[in-house]
Amino acid sequence: MVLRESPTVETLTVLLVVFLAQSVAAVVGVEGYLFALAPPLLARPWTLVTNVYAHGSVPHLVGNGVALGAIGLAVERATTRVRFHVFFLLTGVLAAVVQVLIDGLVGAPTAVLGASGAVFGLVGYAVTGNALVHRLVRRLRPDRTTLLAVGAFVVGAVVLVTAAPNVALVAHGVGFGAGLMAGHRRTLHAGSGRRLADRR
Repeated sequence: MVLRESPTVETLTVLLVVFLAQSVAAVVGVEGYLFALAPPLLARPWTLVTNVYAHGSVPHLVGNGVALGAIGLAVERATTRVRFHVFFLLTGVLAAVVQVLIDGLVGAPTAVLGASGAVFGLVGYAVTGNALVHRLVRRLRPDRTTLLAVGAFVVGAVVLVTAAPNVALVAHGVGFGAGLMAGHRRTLHAGSGRRLADRR
């Protein structure tokens, strides 16, 4: 896929443009209003989308951008631009919504923003959506309970590894788990015979 047609490059461009827009919005004091998802969730419905592409700092943007560049270019080889963008957005929205809801249940409601949940969704997809893992699962034929247990263990490990102050751990776990399930079902694969692990 030519880089100018790459959904990964397109997404990275959107992240940068949104970050620049955030910088302008911060000057006039409306950054949180436009970009951060906070309870009640439907009070500012546009933030369901804008929070996925917004970031709290340059290191936050760079970290997610590097991870997206690394994994996105691999995943996009097996899918279409539309499927990639829809998956990225939906995974990011799901991760952010669950993070806000869980925060509200266990402590003080908080606002979230960032592409981490969506990026972890792509990572999860790459783990289970590749041909090597599919061949292994077909050979071992584990039952559903075993698959769920292994998936829960892997999600838990990812959450622990990424634990740090002010990190949306629930969003990481939800995004990664959604990616694992989508990869297992190969929902992003375009059916053209292209495979994540088969292409060199």
